[in-house]
Amino acid sequence: MPSTHKKNDDKYWDTPDIDKWKVDHFAPEDNPAGTFAEESSFGVLFPKYREIYLKEAWPLITRSLAKIHIACELDLVNGTMTVKTTRKTFDPAAILNARDCIKLLSRSVPAPQAVKILNDDNCFADIIKIRTLVNNKDRFVKRRQRILGPNGTTLKALELLTSTYILVQGNTVCAMGPVKGLKEVRRVIEDCMHNIHPIYHIKEMMIKRELAKDPELANENWERFLPNFKRKSLSRRRQPHKIRDKNEKVYTPFPPPPEQSKVDKQIESGEFFLAKAAKERARNQDRVKRQREKKDAREQERGKAFVAPREEVEGKKKKKRKRQEQEVSGFD
Repeated sequence: MPSTHKKNDDKYWDTPDIDKWKVDHFAPEDNPAGTFAEESSFGVLFPKYREIYLKEAWPLITRSLAKIHIACELDLVNGTMTVKTTRKTFDPAAILNARDCIKLLSRSVPAPQAVKILNDDNCFADIIKIRTLVNNKDRFVKRRQRILGPNGTTLKALELLTSTYILVQGNTVCAMGPVKGLKEVRRVIEDCMHNIHPIYHIKEMMIKRELAKDPELANENWERFLPNFKRKSLSRRRQPHKIRDKNEKVYTPFPPPPEQSKVDKQIESGEFFLAKAAKERARNQDRVKRQREKKDAREQERGKAFVAPREEVEGKKKKKRKRQEQEVSGFD
């Protein structure tokens, strides 16, 4: 039977004052089935250095979880935190929020900040693992520092633009906030680990925030307003160290002959077939010969110092005799 409903007809219940994206708070009346049939529980390990802080903050965490009817347990011997449902639990998402809360606590998020995820329906958590994105340890430390920026300014700008809470701790980055903000944070963090500076994304988000204020640009494409940062990979060496002219070399389909090994050279000279004593004798003769040549060269160098310089006495006597003859001829 064809439908008689017209798509363009206005619905009497669809009024402009209705917020279609509003998430209503889950009340006990919304769960007519009552309590859960099975108990659900989650456990999370925490590092040794968090033991003292968790022990001090555990009363606050217990009171916050008791408001949503979730039981918790802190095991200092095994280093675990456990949350589980009770007979009074009515919200199916409460145990998931409690699981995210203890995950954040194990990653050094302060307890007053972590318990905010329990009561806010628009607050979610995301833990980004960044250590596996970079292989080199030194490069990883430098790129992780870029997320913080000088005196934490880059991290603060990301928190303001995405309406989230971000904590960089060890090999992970914890983020709390709305889903849209968490997506932006994950994109910025992963691109930073892939050598794209966060300042580019911060500038892009600032431009988008200003464009969203203009109602005339609501249905237009914003690509012409956004900056286009192209990645440049320039080689440090502009030209090869050794330039070879391929035209001078004649092409031959045969590979070059292999270099002779030490054994091949001994076979070619006949040394390989000599007896061990003969080899040793030949080696000693060669050594003595080289020593004699070096000794002769050293003696020649030393003998140069004892060679008398060339004297020009005869030339001086001839000049003196010639001068005397000229003087005698002058008296005549």
